[in-house]
Amino acid sequence: MVRVLGIIGAGKLGVAIGRAAADAGWQVLFYDTAPAESVHAAVASASPDAQLVTLPELAETAEIVVIAVPFAASRELDLSLLNGKVVLDPTNYWPAVDGPMPELDRRHGSTSAQLAYRNPRMRLVKSLNHLSYHDFTSDARSSGITPRRAIAVASDDRGAQELVAQLVNDIGFDPVLVPFDRAGLLEPDGPVFGHWLDSGGMHQALRTASDPQLN
Repeated sequence: MVRVLGIIGAGKLGVAIGRAAADAGWQVLFYDTAPAESVHAAVASASPDAQLVTLPELAETAEIVVIAVPFAASRELDLSLLNGKVVLDPTNYWPAVDGPMPELDRRHGSTSAQLAYRNPRMRLVKSLNHLSYHDFTSDARSSGITPRRAIAVASDDRGAQELVAQLVNDIGFDPVLVPFDRAGLLEPDGPVFGHWLDSGGMHQALRTASDPQLN
């Protein structure tokens, strides 16, 4: 059975994730608020079989929904459409891009904690945010090939976490399951952000670090 990944946002991050998922055999759907004619090329570059759909269609069809838009832009999304959905959050807060966001300037939790507050009925998972766009291609390795880069998968919903872990494995990385309250460690200034770590190194870094969001 072909699995379906829905990606909100056809920018660099969304296309990188979509291309990796399509190469791994997932069907990829995109939704973007930009005019369709301006995003068709981006969608096609992810996969010839990728489709541009409406947000309700994406929410209805996708097994995992990825919020691949700047974090500030996520405030414009109707998250009520994602009730009960497995939602993957790869966002980071970048002040130069997102502008002032006092709720995050106070460092009260991760971007995922803010999304969860806006709709606690989503089955939220924080992952994929501590890689750069090119890492999805350059660092991917088939299962069983070592060394293999690890990607943290943070959630307290075990079913959602395991589904995202399967996606992570499919696109060529070792998933490391961590509790949702460690999601802040995956963001900029955290101990794993931008670092190549295998699963052992990832476990060690997350086990010994304090959360910068809480300091």
